[in-house]
Amino acid sequence: MTTQPLLLEGVTAQQIFDDNVSELKLSWIGGLEGADRRFPPEAVKAAAASSDLVGHLNLIHPSRIQIFGEQEINYHAQLETQQREEQIFDLISKMPPCVIVADGKAADAALQLFCQRSSTPLFTTAISAAEVIDHLRTYLTKIGAPQITMHGVFMDILGLGVLIMGESGLGKSELGLELISRGHGLVADDAVDFARLGPDYIEGRCPVILRNLLEVRGLGLLDIRTIFGETAVRRKLKLRLIVQLVRRNDGEFERLPLEAQHIDVLGVGIRTVKIQVAAGRNLAVLVEAAVRNTILQLRGIDTLKEFMERQRLQMNAEAEFSKSQGRLI
Repeated sequence: MTTQPLLLEGVTAQQIFDDNVSELKLSWIGGLEGADRRFPPEAVKAAAASSDLVGHLNLIHPSRIQIFGEQEINYHAQLETQQREEQIFDLISKMPPCVIVADGKAADAALQLFCQRSSTPLFTTAISAAEVIDHLRTYLTKIGAPQITMHGVFMDILGLGVLIMGESGLGKSELGLELISRGHGLVADDAVDFARLGPDYIEGRCPVILRNLLEVRGLGLLDIRTIFGETAVRRKLKLRLIVQLVRRNDGEFERLPLEAQHIDVLGVGIRTVKIQVAAGRNLAVLVEAAVRNTILQLRGIDTLKEFMERQRLQMNAEAEFSKSQGRLI
């Protein structure tokens, strides 16, 4: 299990442009020499709390991506020349990674001049400023999200993202193959990249080099998409359940856990069940049953608690019956 650090400090203006040029219809009109411009470290640290590295013309947080929309352009046009130039200088001097003029507006001549002199990348787009901000916030959230790589088989089982973990040689990949043959989907085998995209949202993806592949001992690498079809693979999925395969003689195995078990993944507690591996056990059926039971628990239906409540009521009824018999005697 390996954790990757926050990646935003390494994001350059060139990468921002390349990754979003198609969706945002960007044009690069100034500051070409600033292609390697990055977010200042203090801006990244501040964003860890606010999750905000992009916004409208902002003199309070000038180190973020600055967006000029129609209102900002009109506001600047009403200022005196000296005041406008002072504001632009103040904004550019704090080294924003790039400036974007949206809403199909032309960049002010003073803005172009200051960007060119300071090597600040200047982009334009016909897309609305609000849409640009929403898109870039999502993009930066994914890039800067805490990430971790975990060992196991990540699958879509009945619509739930399930990570199958266990020691090497317990048959995780074989179990994954059987589940695929039963109509479930593969996200990733062996190594799974997880990122926390929200307070309780852990998204799992497959590393590009392993996409669609499943390794089964004795058979080698199988291309699941080619063998089983397009519906047998998934690109990403939210992690909702971890299934741990354990050996029969594992002393930590609890047959009837009274409390829900969880494993911490990037600060989020993920529901966990343990299944013993032994000859003659149909692990695929057991995993499906565990997933169905988890779905019920997510809906507020807890079979174990209901049974314990039945048992309590039965014991109370028997105690009351014993008392009444004693009074009759």
